[in-house]
Amino acid sequence: MEYYPGLDISTKNDVLGFIYGEDVYGPVPEIRRLEDIRQSLENPDCDGPENLYCISMDVGKKEDRDEIVKRNLLFGAVTYAEGKIGDGPVRSQGHIHAVSPSCGSSTPEVYEIWEGEAVIYMQESAKDDAGNCYAVHAKAGEVVIVPPFWAHATINADPERKMTFGAWCVRDYGFDYDDIREHHGIAFFPKFQDGKLVWTKNTAYKTGNLVEQNAGNYKEFRIKPGKPIYTQFQENKDMFEFVTQPQKYSGIWKNYRP
Repeated sequence: MEYYPGLDISTKNDVLGFIYGEDVYGPVPEIRRLEDIRQSLENPDCDGPENLYCISMDVGKKEDRDEIVKRNLLFGAVTYAEGKIGDGPVRSQGHIHAVSPSCGSSTPEVYEIWEGEAVIYMQESAKDDAGNCYAVHAKAGEVVIVPPFWAHATINADPERKMTFGAWCVRDYGFDYDDIREHHGIAFFPKFQDGKLVWTKNTAYKTGNLVEQNAGNYKEFRIKPGKPIYTQFQENKDMFEFVTQPQKYSGIWKNYRP
């Protein structure tokens, strides 16, 4: 890893997958494939890697497991393949976090990039008016927070290498794909042009405004730059209450900007 994530986990060299240290628990990763997301692409018939990314939901240090479960948190690890999908980047199709029964709300997600370069794309709505849309560029060690109810997709911004990240989310998570699929994808399609990532508006949406920016700091959530978000949980077990109880932080989510 370019960035030490606070626990002994690494990616495999030859295939998409993870290696866990002796003091780390984690599942066999699930593979997401190109066939799973074709209908959300600008060109559904394009070529690309068969396996786009793998995801291990619920990883952590064995000593922390009870505390993580107690707080209804889940720590996930994801690694994306190198390469391109047609003339675009390897990416997810996009979704909204469904309302979690534990809190009665959609919930946020806290990303931390571990290797490579990512774009965390997010839009206020997946209805005809996508509202404010953001393409947040993030490199190893940087954090991006997606708010509740926003549609979002994760993008590997460097086709020459894998991209890996960790994320805090609620334990009883769920994904809502309906509106994204109804609009055949997110509001702006990413593609490479002259080696740079550019964006094409998805005409299935009537309106939407895209802003590109670099990852910032999140002082309002007491995130400490340069310190792994897993370590920050270890030091303060209630650090990520805003993930599992977002309704308590409605003042921050109102008019949120990443």
